[in-house]
Amino acid sequence: MYIPFEEMAETSRVWVYQADRLLSENDKLRLSAKCNSFLQQWAAHGQSLKSSFQIAHDKFLIISADESFNQASGCSIDASVSLIKSLEQELNINFFDRTKVCFLIDGKVIDFPMTGIKSNVEDGKITESTLTFNNLVSDIKAFNENWKVEAKNSWLKRYFQ
Repeated sequence: MYIPFEEMAETSRVWVYQADRLLSENDKLRLSAKCNSFLQQWAAHGQSLKSSFQIAHDKFLIISADESFNQASGCSIDASVSLIKSLEQELNINFFDRTKVCFLIDGKVIDFPMTGIKSNVEDGKITESTLTFNNLVSDIKAFNENWKVEAKNSWLKRYFQ
């Protein structure tokens, strides 16, 4: 069962999918329609999952499930991954490319290849205070508080020492 993202409990589990390109308005409409339809019927062992999604910064698809209502099972999580893979095919997007790191620079999301992080730090394109995205947050509370963090407070801190 779908509910608005802002109504999800802070303890709700989240999965953050980073697109390999910015999402167009058409992409966002199609993503929204498919996610809404999927989440309306998403279930674990026949029990509805209270769930939601949001699209952020034209780059990220965030799916959430309130496991205090019903726990997501391995099969239900697999079903959500299948949804993402079908969206990839339909929209020619890669949501599973882990070789790029996104930063919020001058209000825009910019991604850099992991192999170029050091040189971008040296060139001053990425500073200690540049916001980066921690896509490994586990729940909505962490998403709200720690999804966007300064580079110096992330795994990138080693580049500033």
